[in-house]
Amino acid sequence: MCLALLVILLHCSSLKAREVFTINKVEIRADPSLQVPNGDALTILCIADISKSGNFMIEHHFTFFKDGRILSDITSLQNRTEYKIPAARFADTGEYVCMVKAKEKKKKSEVMLVKVTGLPKPKLTALKNMVTEGEELVLKCEVPEEAPPLTFTFQKLLTPGGPVTRTKKELEKNFTTIEIPVEPGDKILRFQCIASVYSAHGMQESAPSDVELVTVVEPFSTPALVIEPSLNVTEGDNVKLVCRVVVRNYDIEIIIQKDKVILNSTRGQNTLTYFTKVSMQDNGNYTCKVELGSVSKEKTVNMVVTELFSKPELIHSAKMIDEGDWLQLQCKVKGLLPVTKISIKTRYLGKDNLLNDSSSFITKAHVNNTATYICTAEINGIIKESDPVKINVYAPVSIPQLWIVPSVRDVILGRAIRFQCQSMYGTPPITYKFFRGNKTVNSSQIFNKLPAEFRDKPTEVGVEQYSCEASNHHSHIRKRSRELNITVIAPVGKVNLISVPKREVEDGKGISFRCYVETGSLPINFKLLKQNNRKPISEDTKMDTEVIWYKETWSKQDSGEYFCEASNPTNIVQRSDVISINVILASWQKVLIALFVLVIIVILGCGGCCWYLWKKRKAKHPSIEMSGSAGVTNSAGVKLEPRQNSDGQYYPGYMDDSENHMKATDENKGPEHEITEVEYTEVEVSTPDPHRDSGENRYSKIESCPDAT
Repeated sequence: MCLALLVILLHCSSLKAREVFTINKVEIRADPSLQVPNGDALTILCIADISKSGNFMIEHHFTFFKDGRILSDITSLQNRTEYKIPAARFADTGEYVCMVKAKEKKKKSEVMLVKVTGLPKPKLTALKNMVTEGEELVLKCEVPEEAPPLTFTFQKLLTPGGPVTRTKKELEKNFTTIEIPVEPGDKILRFQCIASVYSAHGMQESAPSDVELVTVVEPFSTPALVIEPSLNVTEGDNVKLVCRVVVRNYDIEIIIQKDKVILNSTRGQNTLTYFTKVSMQDNGNYTCKVELGSVSKEKTVNMVVTELFSKPELIHSAKMIDEGDWLQLQCKVKGLLPVTKISIKTRYLGKDNLLNDSSSFITKAHVNNTATYICTAEINGIIKESDPVKINVYAPVSIPQLWIVPSVRDVILGRAIRFQCQSMYGTPPITYKFFRGNKTVNSSQIFNKLPAEFRDKPTEVGVEQYSCEASNHHSHIRKRSRELNITVIAPVGKVNLISVPKREVEDGKGISFRCYVETGSLPINFKLLKQNNRKPISEDTKMDTEVIWYKETWSKQDSGEYFCEASNPTNIVQRSDVISINVILASWQKVLIALFVLVIIVILGCGGCCWYLWKKRKAKHPSIEMSGSAGVTNSAGVKLEPRQNSDGQYYPGYMDDSENHMKATDENKGPEHEITEVEYTEVEVSTPDPHRDSGENRYSKIESCPDAT
C-alpha cells in the first residue's frame, strides 16, 4: 500500500514537471462579416484551440497574414486575439491567414477571403475657377483614403454630343491631374471625376465626385461679315466685304478668305475690309476668321454673282487640218449687253499672241498654224475667255527610207535584224508600218523626227524583201518605201573530214581528203590543217558543200592528226573532228627488208655450217693405219687402252663403238673394194676442256667419207 502511494506521488510530480500541450486547431474570423462596405470597421479574430496536461500558462504568438504578407505580430497569454481595421478600404480586400506559435509548436488557420465593397467618393478640384478661351484648365482628382493603383475618369458635362471623358491611370499615387483646353464658345464648364480600381479579386468603382464649375471669359467676340451692297450682285459690280469683331485689348489677327485663298488680313485691328469687282469666278463662300493663339472664330457668308454675259465659245472648222486646207475660227458671245471688245489669240507656254481683233479668223493652213487658240470678250470691264482649242495642221509624209543598222550586205539566218524607217518630212506623230513581203510584221508611232526602229528574225535562207509605210493624220497621203532586198545566209553546219585510205598510208604513196558540210550558204571556204600547225596545208573556196584534196607523196614526217575548217560569209568557223594519219613502209621497202634479212640469215646459216664442219674436222686425228687402229700413247710413252685418254682415264663405250664400226667396215669390204676404194681420213683435234686436267688434251675420231673425191 505504501509502495503504491509512493508511485502515485512520483507520477504526479513528473506530470507537473513536463507540462504537456497540443494545438488542436487555429480558427480565423471576420467581424462583422466577410464582405464589408468601404469605410466600415473590420476586425480579424484569431482563436487557438489548445489541449494541456495541467493548469499551466502558455505564451501564444499570433501572426496575421494578408495575401502572404505579414500584417501584425501579437504575443498574448490568452488563446485568442484580434487585428482591427478602423475603416476598411478596397486595399484591405484579400486572403487572410492566422498562425499561432507556442514554444516549438505552431499551426495555421484556413484561408479567409474578405471583400471590401465600393470606393469613397473622389474629390475634384479646378486650379482656376475662371479661364479664358484657349487656355489650358488644370483639374485634380484624388481619393486620399485609397491606395494605388487607381484609374481616374474625368467627364466634361453638358456638351452637345454628350459627356467628354478622359481616363488616366496612376500606379504609385492616389491622385492625378489633367489639362483640358478651353474651346471657343464655352461659357460655363462643368466637370466631375470617377475613381475605379482593379485587382485579382474584382473591380470597384466610386460614385461621381461633386460637380466643379468653371467660368469661361471670351477674349474676342464671334466676327460679323457684311457684303455691300448686297449678297446678290452682278458681274462687274464693285463689292466691299467688311469683317468686324469686339475685342478686349488683345492682339488678334483677322483674315478674309474665299475657300482656301486668303484675300486680305490685318493684326491688332478690330475691322478688316476687302474691295473687288466681281466676276463669275467670285461666286461662292467667303469667310472672316479671327485668331488668337489657339482660339479661332469665324463667320461665313455666300455671295451670289449673276452672269453678265456667257463665256465666249471658239468655233473651229476642225482640230486636225491638212496642210493647204482652210483654217476657220469664229468667236461667239451670248449676253444682254453689246460686246465691248473681242479678240482671237494663240497661246504658247502661258503667253498669248494676238491674231485678230474681230470675232472671226480665216487662213490657208500651214504647219506653222499648229497652236492652241482662244478668244476673249469684254463687257463692262469684265473679260472672259473661251476654252482653249488645240489645232493641228498636218503636212503630208514624204516617201520613207528603210535601211539596216548597222549596214550589211548579208544577214545570218536566225539572227535578229535591226531596221530603221524614217520620213524626212511630215508632221508628227507619224505611224510607221513594217512589212516582210506583203505581210505586216510590226508598227510604231513616233512623236518626233527620229526614225522608227523594227526588228525581225529571218527563218529561211534566200532573199527577203522588206519595206515600210509612213502615214500621219493627213487625211489622204500614205507612202511606202522602196523594197529592201536582204540576202539571208546560213552558217555552215557540221563539218566532216574523211581520208582515202583511212588512217594508214604507205610511204611514198598519196592520200585523198574529203571535207564536206551538211548545211551552209555558198561560197564555203575550206581549210585542211594539221594539229598544232596554224598554217593551212590546203585552202579552197568552193561554190559547193565539199572539197577533195589529194597529196601525192607522203613520208614518215607527215604522220599526225588532221582536221578541216569550214566557213562562209557569215564568218562563223566550224571545225571537223580530228583524224589520225599514220605513214607506214611501202611494199617494196618491206620486200627489200625481208630479202636483206633473209640474206643475212642465209649468210649466218652457211657460216654456222662451215664453222661447225671445220670444228668437227679439227677434232679428229688422221688415220695412220688403214687396216686398223694403232695404239695411242700418252705423253709418257705408255700405250693406252682403247677406252683411255691420255691421262689413262676410261671413257665408257667409246672404243667399243669404234671397234664395232671398224669391224663392220672390214667385214663389208671385199677384195675388190679394197683395191678400188680410196680411203680419206678426217682428223679432228679436240680443244682442251677447262673443266678437265691440263693433261687431258685431245683424242681423234675418224670417219670415212665414201664417195668423197
